[in-house]
Amino acid sequence: MRKAIIVWGGWKGHEPEQCAGIVAGLLAADGFQTEVTNDLGIFGSPRLAQADLLVPVITGESLENAHADALLEAVRGGLGLGGHHGSLATSFKESAPFRYVSGVTWVAHPGNITNFRVAVTRPQDPVMQGIPDFDYRSEQYYLHYDPSIEILASTTFTGEHDPATNNVTMPVVFKRRFGAGRVFYTALGHIAAEFEHAQMRLILRRGLNWVARR
Repeated sequence: MRKAIIVWGGWKGHEPEQCAGIVAGLLAADGFQTEVTNDLGIFGSPRLAQADLLVPVITGESLENAHADALLEAVRGGLGLGGHHGSLATSFKESAPFRYVSGVTWVAHPGNITNFRVAVTRPQDPVMQGIPDFDYRSEQYYLHYDPSIEILASTTFTGEHDPATNNVTMPVVFKRRFGAGRVFYTALGHIAAEFEHAQMRLILRRGLNWVARR
């Protein structure tokens, strides 16, 4: 049985504990043994390298250098790393090793909660297969991202809320490889209620299954 660790913490506005519970339920339904914790010391635990999937549900917080290095080597060795919205993009923003392995950093969401269109860019990918373009209401994330990512879905800013973003196309869903490990990210899922959106939920579920250690 595959083992998934879901670790939550940080800013409560993203409802990390509730979202962690929902993610655990999705993974359990797919046959994972799940561990949910708010102990950030898990990043320095040997249990991390023994898991198949790590899902941080964390906004902000700090990561010790030794723990960041241990995480980087665990993913390089085959641990899957996946997350939604603030997870990965806003976790441990001061940690260069974490930014290196996650491949994504949040920098802005012009207009805050707004309506936007998600365009599926790789419809034949197993994560996106059968999912058409769809409308979504949430924070439209403006990201800085690693050039190695494989973009599965994107969104184009209109410039309505910030002219500097006009016609800028930004990843919404991506995956990448890091050594023997895999990384998956979706910018959707600001709060727990967004898991009721069928496409958001399915994309995250498929992405976390894809990313888990083989």
